[in-house]
Amino acid sequence: MKFPGRRDKKHYFPVTEKGRKNIAEPRLLSRDVYVVGIDQLLVDIEIEVDDAFLEKYDFPKGQSFLIADDTAEEIYQWSRENNKIRGEFPGGAVGNTLHNFAVLSDASSYALGAIKRQIEVGDYAFKYLSKTSGLVDMTFLQPSEKPMGRALCFITPDHERTFAISKGCMNDLTEEYIPEEVIAKSCALLLSAYTLRSKEESIYGATVKACEFAKKHNVPVVLSLGTSSLVEERLDFLKDFCKKHATILAMNQQEALSFTGIEDPLLALESILETVDMCLLTAGSRGLYVGAYCDKANLRETKDPLMTKSIVNYNAYEYSRSMRKTSCTEPVKVYTHVNPFKGGPMAIKNTNGAGDAALSALLHDISANQYHKEMIPNSPKHDESYLTYSSISQISKYSNRVSFEVLIQSSPRLLKGLPEKEDSLEEAHWSN
Repeated sequence: MKFPGRRDKKHYFPVTEKGRKNIAEPRLLSRDVYVVGIDQLLVDIEIEVDDAFLEKYDFPKGQSFLIADDTAEEIYQWSRENNKIRGEFPGGAVGNTLHNFAVLSDASSYALGAIKRQIEVGDYAFKYLSKTSGLVDMTFLQPSEKPMGRALCFITPDHERTFAISKGCMNDLTEEYIPEEVIAKSCALLLSAYTLRSKEESIYGATVKACEFAKKHNVPVVLSLGTSSLVEERLDFLKDFCKKHATILAMNQQEALSFTGIEDPLLALESILETVDMCLLTAGSRGLYVGAYCDKANLRETKDPLMTKSIVNYNAYEYSRSMRKTSCTEPVKVYTHVNPFKGGPMAIKNTNGAGDAALSALLHDISANQYHKEMIPNSPKHDESYLTYSSISQISKYSNRVSFEVLIQSSPRLLKGLPEKEDSLEEAHWSN
């Protein structure tokens, strides 16, 4: 498991062996480890605007919403003429995460979604494919007669992001294009709440069908909450959906507030763990929090100083590994928190994709756990049924570091892997 730095050999297990693969068809070998993600395939177009521009179109700042295709084209042409476009990138929350997962792990993943049937050199569909890691398998994408969806990402001087979505074919995925055999052998099924926005869209039914397959084959479901306005709009539904299908939730602090009504991150985690087995919560300048369950018999005490915030000694068992609540005889909630890596970047070039990057690190750890379990099933690492390979403390550090890498670059996706060695981190960082 290639973390940012070489860990002790007893902790180092590559996710997969590198080698040439047959491009003619996917290979679902018993030793393959991979994740599957359902996404609304989009191209992100970053546009520099001011608050007056958002007010002109009555766009709610900091939120994500749908707009008509002709309005999107009007804004796009104006942006080009006035040199307001900062960049055009392959997007979609799940697409970003799958790409980052591939960069971190050198392991494959499968993307499920809809894409333009007739792809031409230079069009949006071509750009999406050409700028996505080759380890993200597109074999099972559903062809559509519509063009690619576009996400106009308006960036104001305060670095706040506002998304206006032109749908195109992004919601055209149907249940017939959900391959049960692919989900059955996967390490995790990755979803975004965006695909659950409307029951009227075919991608909603496809997402539910995928969740049914995941439940049937005991595959963890990882759900990213998307945006706070969507959580508020679909709160009751999302809570019921999570109780029925989700294993792990990922969100930022605003989404956590909308989901729980609790502003404090630790208390929000405590509440969220009544619904799911694990939660990754990014809190901007306050860092990153992870909450999970572990059986009382398998708790591992921290070697770091005990910390008290809204929960007394909340990090007491942060060296524990995550488990499903149903796998625990005496389930105990465990928490950890890490401050922004290096105190955060001196200058934030882009906040788009930072949360997706953090989640990709968690998925890497989950897949490494599965790989090691298949390779060395009798290892004491697998004396219980764990969700993750590493402690939640280590996962928080890894996710935090990967998120930092996106914050200091201009693209919402990782452009390169992490360095083999971090001079800013002491050796003890890699051993827990």
